[in-house]
Amino acid sequence: MSAASTTNHAFASTRLHHSRQPIIGGVYRPLANRSTITSPTIFCRHGNAKLYVQKQPIHNETSQSRTSLYVQSGFHIPSAETTPEEFAIKTWANETSKRLMDTTTTIADNYDAAFDSTPSIPDERTAIKAVCMAKETYCTVTEGCKAIVRTIKTAAATVHNAWHTFTQLKAVQLIIKFFQSTYPLWKKRHRFSYSFYAIIIAALSAFEVIFIQWGMYSEPEYEKGVEIDKTTRILDSVAGQTTKFVTQMWLEQKNLVLLNFIILIAIYLTLIFILNRFWVSTAIFGAVMTTYAVANHVKMQTRNEPVLPADLNFITGGNTSELTSFIPKSSQGLVNSAVTGVTWLVIICIIMQFIDGRNGIIHCAWRRPFASVKNFTGTLTRIAAAVCSVALCFSFVWGFGDDGYWSTQFAQSMGDSPQIWNGLADSTSNGPVVNFLRLAHTKTMDKPEDYSQETVQAIAKKYAKQAQQINKTRNTNMTDNTVIMMLSETFSDPTRVPGVSFSEDPIPNIRQIKTQTTSGLMLSPGYGGGTANIEYQALTGLSMANYSPTLSIAYQQLVPSLKWAPTINQAWNAANGGKKASVALHAFNRNMYSRDLNYKKFQFSQFFATDGKPQLTGLHAIDSAWYVSDESFYSEVLKKVMDSNENKFYQVVTMQNHMPYEDLYQNNEFKEMDASDLPADEKLNLDTYTKGLNYTDQSTLVFLSQLNEINRPITVLFYGDHLPGFYSTAYSDKKNIIGLHETDYFIWSNQASRSANTKLDAVSSDYTSSNYFSAQLAEHLNAKVSPYLAFLTEMHQAIPAMSVPDSSGSSSAPTYLDANGNLIKKKNLSKQAKQLLHDYQLIQYDMSIGKNYLKDTGFVDLPE
Repeated sequence: MSAASTTNHAFASTRLHHSRQPIIGGVYRPLANRSTITSPTIFCRHGNAKLYVQKQPIHNETSQSRTSLYVQSGFHIPSAETTPEEFAIKTWANETSKRLMDTTTTIADNYDAAFDSTPSIPDERTAIKAVCMAKETYCTVTEGCKAIVRTIKTAAATVHNAWHTFTQLKAVQLIIKFFQSTYPLWKKRHRFSYSFYAIIIAALSAFEVIFIQWGMYSEPEYEKGVEIDKTTRILDSVAGQTTKFVTQMWLEQKNLVLLNFIILIAIYLTLIFILNRFWVSTAIFGAVMTTYAVANHVKMQTRNEPVLPADLNFITGGNTSELTSFIPKSSQGLVNSAVTGVTWLVIICIIMQFIDGRNGIIHCAWRRPFASVKNFTGTLTRIAAAVCSVALCFSFVWGFGDDGYWSTQFAQSMGDSPQIWNGLADSTSNGPVVNFLRLAHTKTMDKPEDYSQETVQAIAKKYAKQAQQINKTRNTNMTDNTVIMMLSETFSDPTRVPGVSFSEDPIPNIRQIKTQTTSGLMLSPGYGGGTANIEYQALTGLSMANYSPTLSIAYQQLVPSLKWAPTINQAWNAANGGKKASVALHAFNRNMYSRDLNYKKFQFSQFFATDGKPQLTGLHAIDSAWYVSDESFYSEVLKKVMDSNENKFYQVVTMQNHMPYEDLYQNNEFKEMDASDLPADEKLNLDTYTKGLNYTDQSTLVFLSQLNEINRPITVLFYGDHLPGFYSTAYSDKKNIIGLHETDYFIWSNQASRSANTKLDAVSSDYTSSNYFSAQLAEHLNAKVSPYLAFLTEMHQAIPAMSVPDSSGSSSAPTYLDANGNLIKKKNLSKQAKQLLHDYQLIQYDMSIGKNYLKDTGFVDLPE
């Protein structure tokens, strides 16, 4: 090596990428970025090393030296051609290059230390740090994944070995060989024909139609001493009435049994097309329809009405566990037989599912629908069958009952004669299934023709002026009193029922109270049931008579969807600055009739019930009674009233006298005092019910006496919601129907109240309906009213009592009573009454499903 070459090597810059040089006879291909300063230490950190090569010309005629790419660090000695200035620049460049290389090496070895000491090269520092952290994370994740894979492999091997050991057992091998030998037979099992399926569908549907209709009837009971010929007894029996329903298609050309048959078959086929499994669909259809038939029969026996679509909300609301408590002992045998029958049906269907070689009614291949023409056609057919059947059923129900709708016209052509308001008559004559579907699609109420914002606001102004006139003579506020609105379950004087008499008055105390304070009879829309509707009317001031017949239970079909739900209790909330001033108490489960949710919508601040929180304690029943006694419940209500010194509104609902009315009380003197000439079953129910009323009568007197000792104004509005449903003898006479919808009520104030011993005149109190209670309460207290209460006050004077058509046995016209309790036909109402009734419909529509134009007008606000 020449001296010049050695000199050049000695003073070449350390680990620097030289500029690109031409190669004789070759192409220059750089292996790395020539601008990058690289250290061997970084090679190690990255787990690999790349050879950085810069090709130099092999023969350079113009240059006498060859400089190596990697040379030792040192000072550069200038050549002869180098000027002092060039020498100084090159020296500075070499020193700077050396410092950069040293810094880079330090960063690679310890980037944390380099972070503090080398702030002048942030790009290189950040990049190196990120790469190192990513490397560490990658290694950690990789090791974790490998560990998981090893664990899974170990577990799989263990399971595989265990399964292999199990299958090698001789007994297991025998079982496997048995099934292997029978598998060809299983594949060749017989497929039942579609004709056989059709026979099953027709037979099961016909049985369910007859069974459901059979549940509507009960054996007649005749008066003693009256001779009834054998033919009449046969025709009036359950079997005779059921036979008549079937044979009327030949005797009277009414194909109602065929109509119900077609409806059930349509439901059956829809289920089959959706599930595509005949025997599974058969088990579900048979179980559901049998359950419906039994439930319908039980409800007919206890409440004298069929199962309604709104009853399904009772189940979905979480009340399923309470349904068994409503089954009387007389129906327990039928329930047990039905359970046994359904169980056997399900077992048979499961067996048939294995025997039948046809899995699907319609060939379908979801996984490979386009594999063949058969697969494509079958899959498309199944989809079309399911969609069309569901659409047909939905279309049938949607407008069923509306005049001019296709399903209504079809049913009428088969002999259907709708009686929407009278569920009992409609189900008996047309079939429970027809009645159920007629009520399935709920229409709240018809929109009044002149409903508009201007019309409604005009009504608000009209009754605002009326309220001002009334308030000129009123000197108190309702909210200055504690008010207890008490719904007494099924309370009504039994001696008012035709054919019922006792040698001793069962309710002497309440009868005496009624003579001393505001009291009378309340026209109820329910008989044997419907508690929630009567309670809804009392709290809202709205009448069920203004709603569509398809709205059977407002608490379940309407209230949950309300955007604005003004109730009387909210006045106490407003008077107390939004504090907890309205409290609800119910002697049963809180979710019955969805009260838990509805009371929140009504802005009750607290709701006490026998379950959940807050919970009522210290409750008990009497003897073997089903429900909480009024005595123990009154004690809990009294505690809540005494625990607070503020005036509050209490909504109280009892349960003691709820059905069933079996022999519940040990010492029932009314068995001996009953002078009624009634059938044995009806008399047993009456005696038990009357003893319960007697307990209520005594407990109510004690409760009012205790309230009388409290030194602040307290008023109790006590009312029964409906009569029990066992008065079959009296109900058979249409003249008694209005009386069987009238219950007792009174408004009582304690001695600390200004209204103590107040008794309104007969016109204002003898007859009423629960929608007028808030207006009557204000009148009893001589309290100022809101425009809404002013309207109800005027409405009560024009039509003292109003209810649904069923309250008078009508098929369509609402029930209106005058001040003497006489029935008034709508056409005979005064012009003023008709105008008020129209205003009522506008107000109720706006509050229920309208635009709530009244909300911001102060229509329901009491004056301060």
